[in-house]
Amino acid sequence: MGTTKAVVPVAGLGTRLLPATKSQPKEMLPVGRQPVVQYVVEEIEAAGLTSILFVTGRSKTAIEDHFDRDAELRRSLAQANKADLVAALAYEDANVEFLYTRQSEQLGLGHAIGLAEGYVNGEPFVIALGDSIIESLQGPSVLRRLIDAFEQTGAAAAIAFEEVAPADVGRYGIAAPGGPIAGLGGDVFRIDDLVEKPDADAAPSRLAISGRYVASSALFDALRRTEPGKGGEIQLTDAFRIMLAEGKTLIGLRMRPGERRHDIGNFESYFRSFLHFALRDPDHGEALRAALARELDDATP
Repeated sequence: MGTTKAVVPVAGLGTRLLPATKSQPKEMLPVGRQPVVQYVVEEIEAAGLTSILFVTGRSKTAIEDHFDRDAELRRSLAQANKADLVAALAYEDANVEFLYTRQSEQLGLGHAIGLAEGYVNGEPFVIALGDSIIESLQGPSVLRRLIDAFEQTGAAAAIAFEEVAPADVGRYGIAAPGGPIAGLGGDVFRIDDLVEKPDADAAPSRLAISGRYVASSALFDALRRTEPGKGGEIQLTDAFRIMLAEGKTLIGLRMRPGERRHDIGNFESYFRSFLHFALRDPDHGEALRAALARELDDATP
């Protein structure tokens, strides 16, 4: 069965980005010209998926409003001969079905994914974190390659990984990689274990979970048997470890050079991501680079 569905969890409170996120979802913060979650949806559509379930929370209605087609706004812009602004709304015409459900309590990423069981209905599905942009500059995207590897191997789940600096391994779930999967190139490997936020000197690798997964419906059974951890939250990584302990095959996909994750989790990473995309803006990037150079000169002691 082909993979056509995606679950995008966007229920987090975004407390590390306060006060910017007090009344606005962090997934709606602009990065360059568009909000974070629009990049995620465009990535999912480009990978060939046709249905998305957002797992939302309180004060997240701006996400639903953003993807709702606004015929009145389009008419107003067209009457004002603002074709460029009409073109900026092309994302509203995505060939994707949008559905929404709510996580009423903050009980962890695993709990949020568990709310999608009825929607998934026994089919394989993608999980794409709504606060992470995955940049693929050429060739098939990370997500498309992840789906292909999952379908070709018949694995119970596939997880994308990015190699991070040693100082950063303590911020992520880290893979204990096994051997490569024959016939799929050196980027695809068997996962022996997953270690949540290890110390740098004890980490089994520097391969960090990058916020993109493909899973079979067997994940939901593992989630039901996952014990709550810190703060009473059910963690997705713990469910994957249950699957590994039961002998199920999980595979990893190593992101290639030129592929990059932009994690909008705190102000430092948000600022870096905004600059990355703004400096590459086809209309304003050059002027911004000049302005940034002047700011750096002024800031030099």
